Amino acid sequence: MSAPRAATLPLKLLVASRPVSWVNTAFPFAAAYLLGTGRVDLTLVLGTLYFLVPYNLAMYGINDVFDYESDIRNPRKGGVEGAVLERSLHRGTLVAAIAANVPFLAYLWAVGSWASGTVLALSVFAVAAYSAPRLRFKERPFLDSAISSFHFASPALFGAALSATQPTAGLLAVLGGFFLWGMASHAFGAVQDIAADREGGVGSIATVIGAAATVRLAVLFYALAGLLMLAAGWPGALAGLLVLPYIANILPYRSLHDADCEGSNSAWKRFLWLNYATGFLVTMLMIWFAAVAR
Repeated sequence: MSAPRAATLPLKLLVASRPVSWVNTAFPFAAAYLLGTGRVDLTLVLGTLYFLVPYNLAMYGINDVFDYESDIRNPRKGGVEGAVLERSLHRGTLVAAIAANVPFLAYLWAVGSWASGTVLALSVFAVAAYSAPRLRFKERPFLDSAISSFHFASPALFGAALSATQPTAGLLAVLGGFFLWGMASHAFGAVQDIAADREGGVGSIATVIGAAATVRLAVLFYALAGLLMLAAGWPGALAGLLVLPYIANILPYRSLHDADCEGSNSAWKRFLWLNYATGFLVTMLMIWFAAVAR
């Protein structure tokens, strides 16, 4: 590898890992593990670091390698919403993703139980299967949104399993609501890429049922997520209200035409930053919950 190319790869890997979205996988793990154990230890630190960077490098790096044909036709790629990885960087990206993941996975597997190990294995498999050739779950309508949501829900599920948290109706409601939130978010995110994906031969929930139907389905998923959170008990049920800004953000696009799909990108950018505000409010609810549970 030439010196300029070697210097380019780390920066491309950083962009490919979507730093703006790191918190979306690290926070669910840390929250579930911390609430389950009530302590800060090495496993919490290493697990959070894993789901912060290596996990996202694998998830998005593999995607950028195997979505190259559609990405080069996508005007929103090449910045905060994802890298366009030149073919010369594909092998290095895959090698880096594997190298970054293996040490963390070995530790997390060793300190866990058979239940947490199973969740971790399924989580890593879903990351690879979403974009990897032949499996390509991202091109299987509806399954694409479910697997994408699992990418974000599985760190929380793993954190709960690793801390040996007993399943309760409240916990299942939280995980179920988070899963539906993830499906809604993925479905809406796919809308902006309809034109580029169709041109690149990439299928998705949005390319199959169209922009308007996908947006309406996303609204439904958000609403169901909010309703499911009502079963989380007090004060967790208040988290159900947090879906309202997401619904308000995408509702204006409920009649969007496929030809105008890229117009939804402004709402997607708002979604990325909305997650930070939501994360702050969820953190406040967690502190409240911990205080009430004492």
